[in-house]
Amino acid sequence: MSNSGAVLVINSGSSSLKFGLYSEHAGQETVRFKGSANHIGAEQGRLVLKDGEGRQVRAVEVRHPSQEDAFREAVQHLEEVGGEPPRAIGHRVVHGGPRLRQHQALTPEVLKALEDATHFAPLHIPSALTLIRAAARRFPGVPQFACFDTAFHATLPAVASTLPLPLSVREQGVQRYGFHGLSYESIVARIEPAVPARTVVAHLGSGASLVALDHGRSVDTSMGFTPTGGIPMGTRTGDLDPGVLLYLMRVGGMDAAALEAMVNHDAGLRGLSEGTSDMQALTRDAAAGHAPAALAVDVFTRGIAKTVGAYAAVLGGLDLLVFTGGIGENSVTVRQRVCSTLGHLGITLDPRRNDSGAEVISAEGAACLVRVLPSDEEGQLARHTRRLLRG
Repeated sequence: MSNSGAVLVINSGSSSLKFGLYSEHAGQETVRFKGSANHIGAEQGRLVLKDGEGRQVRAVEVRHPSQEDAFREAVQHLEEVGGEPPRAIGHRVVHGGPRLRQHQALTPEVLKALEDATHFAPLHIPSALTLIRAAARRFPGVPQFACFDTAFHATLPAVASTLPLPLSVREQGVQRYGFHGLSYESIVARIEPAVPARTVVAHLGSGASLVALDHGRSVDTSMGFTPTGGIPMGTRTGDLDPGVLLYLMRVGGMDAAALEAMVNHDAGLRGLSEGTSDMQALTRDAAAGHAPAALAVDVFTRGIAKTVGAYAAVLGGLDLLVFTGGIGENSVTVRQRVCSTLGHLGITLDPRRNDSGAEVISAEGAACLVRVLPSDEEGQLARHTRRLLRG
């Protein structure tokens, strides 16, 4: 089988599915078609498909009861607009547990290891396995590859990856893994070879995390054992005093399933604002005087700023701060609020650049460069899949 044909990439989220069909031209992965299915599991869903020039070629209102339904719908539309059958399929897998820390082919042995790691990410691994099996049925014989979000953070030193727990617990694989690895890889690829020595990247979306990069290598990151840790997020708590969970178990009578649902789906910005996790709505409501919305924005931006400061201490200073992700790329308010307290690190924003969405938003002469760069997880998936296909 030739390894120069189209590569199909699958990037599943909790309620969304992003996908893309890529071809190689002059050694670079080029988008043929790229799309997304949103609001999976809800009563109303939407699938959008764009061509390589960014022109919308399909937009349909369609209900997707599951990730597998969304995958089948995506493949159908790709075929209808002329997408060629894939020569390889790459999947973003959030967590592979302690044994799967490198991007690799989905052999029977790797699939078994991934099944065995389900308890490390019960909200993510089962859906990934469902999509892998669905793709195998739809494209029998086409090689599939797993790209792990945790792989980028395999470079964490022991002082960053080790959690302060007894050895008997740590030997079970309980450690800091870190996530959003494909997003961070795409940012490093974007700025190579001129990656500054001391860089912090803030991936801010419904899930949010930060990473400290020493010459492009991950040396600390805010998410930990699961994607629930770190800064407050859209619906996730971020770091939380474990005593809170013990209190809720003892006094509130909550079991593990109820706690898992609360810390992942009912907390964060949604819990603080008493209703929404949408940053655009929160900043609008906060400006109109809605106190819970204002508190949610304050807690979110303060958490980011505190983490940037902590990572400047880890790195011994800061040369570059990058905002990425849906909120990082689009929220003028969040970027301004985060940077307004970081002047001691040499960060000064140019308000006009920030308001206009420029790529460089730091003021002329500022000691620390501040950039806004789009994350490209699907492109990174395609590059890894092609490399792995070639062996």
